[in-house]
Order: sequence, then structure tokens, then C-alpha cells
Amino acid sequence: MPDSRPRRRAILSMITLASGLITLRLELPAHFLDGTSERAGFVLLVAFLASFLFIRTSARLIRSPKVPWWPGSVKTGSGLHLHHLVWGIVLMLLVGFLSFAFHQQSPRTEILAALFGIGAGLTLDEFALWIHLRDVYWTEEGRASFDAVIVATVIGGLIVLGAVPFDLPNNASSVDTLLSAIVVDVLLAAVTIIKGKRLLGLIGIFIPLVSLIGAVRLARPKSPWARRFYPPNSRRLARARARWGRIEARRRRVADAIAGAQEPSSEPTPTAGEAPDRKLARNE
Repeated sequence: MPDSRPRRRAILSMITLASGLITLRLELPAHFLDGTSERAGFVLLVAFLASFLFIRTSARLIRSPKVPWWPGSVKTGSGLHLHHLVWGIVLMLLVGFLSFAFHQQSPRTEILAALFGIGAGLTLDEFALWIHLRDVYWTEEGRASFDAVIVATVIGGLIVLGAVPFDLPNNASSVDTLLSAIVVDVLLAAVTIIKGKRLLGLIGIFIPLVSLIGAVRLARPKSPWARRFYPPNSRRLARARARWGRIEARRRRVADAIAGAQEPSSEPTPTAGEAPDRKLARNE
């Protein structure tokens, strides 16, 4: 079994260097939401989350036999089903046009931000349909929509709270120190992502402490890091599998509680030479 002590010493050295270069700031601006842009970002984020939760709850009620009175999906006279991402895209395009066509000032800016957030929530709730070009809303592939909403919420929330990558606006350090901090921050985020923790790595660009924690903890079993440094049948790989099994179970319970339980994909794989069906015809 290869000696892991040099790797541990390298990680400890990185932690020591990072602790000296990175300063964690978690304080809100003195006049939080006083400015129009801050209020618009906050309103957009709240509208986005409210829109997602409403449309996801509506889709679950449509699916449930316990509430047959709940309004069904929108269909044309010919029976074509219109997914709610269509309405979200139309709303976002309309708001984008209005924001360019008219001079923005409060409260018009906040109103347009709310409408854009509603459109984004409707659209991103069916993000998986963008990727697969077929209705995978309630299948395992459809979980990508929930993941996209989580990522958008985290990044949007950090921006609204005033988080900036590398804390550039408030950093009065010398150029050399600043460059060193950026390099360490990027390296920690890269290690975290290679370990299979993409969301933590992304957050770590804004809050280095998060990527520092992700970099020193066990990697996801199927990540590039695990394939390179965790030998088969090793104790480290067994620990990683056990740990991520518990984490994935908790994540699935939370996701099922918010987004609804998924079903196995029933779409047949197209045979060679056969064009896959691209119609989004299934009800939500």
C-alpha cells in the first residue's frame, strides 16, 4: 500500500498557507437592500424560489389521485401539452425586452425583477428537459432540474448578500499576497471539484473556507480523485463509499420531500438508425 504521509503533509501545508492568506467575512452591508440593485436582486431571488416551489407543488398535486380537483396541465385544442417552461421563457423574454426598452427606476425595477424571477423559476424547474429534449420530469434524469435550482439559489443568494470571489473590493493586501490568495483559493476549489463536490467547490470561490473543508475530507467514491488515489478494496475507499451512501440517502430524502419522488426512466433507447422522439408530450 502506498505511503500516504507525503500527501497528508502536502494537504496540511496547503491548509496552513490558506489560513494565513484567506480572511472570512460574513457580515452584511451596512445598508443592506437600501440600493435599487440590491432590492431587485433580493426580489428576483425570492420570486424565483416562490415560483419554483409553487409550480413543483402544483405538478405534484396534478400527479396525486388524492386531489382530483386541482387544475390540470395546459393543452391546446389538438391535445398538445404546453410545459410550464414555455410560459417561463416567454415571460423572461418579455421582461428582458421591457428592461431594455424603458428607463428603469424604483419600483419598476423591482416589479420586472419579480416577473423575471417567476419566469426563471418556471423555466429552471424543467431544466432537465433542456438537456434530454424529452419529458423526463418525473424520472431519475429529471433530478437535474432540482440540482440546477439549488445551484442557482446558492449563487444568487451569495451575490445578494454581497459575496464576491476572492473578496476583491475589500482586499487591501499587496499584489503578491492577493495573487497568492487567489491561487490558493482556486487550487482548493479545483481539488474539491475533482473530489466530486462540485457545489462546494463553486461556493468555495466565494467562501474559501467551504472549499478548504471539501478539499481535506474524503472524496466521492466515483470521483477522479478517488479513482486515482483510492486503491480498489482499500479502507479509504470503503470509508468513502459508506460516508457517501449516508450522504446520498439524506439528500434523496430532502429532494423527494421538496421536488417529489422520481420514477425509473421508461423511455426506450432508440435503435441504430432510428431517430429518437423529441416531442414533449407527457403530462407533468
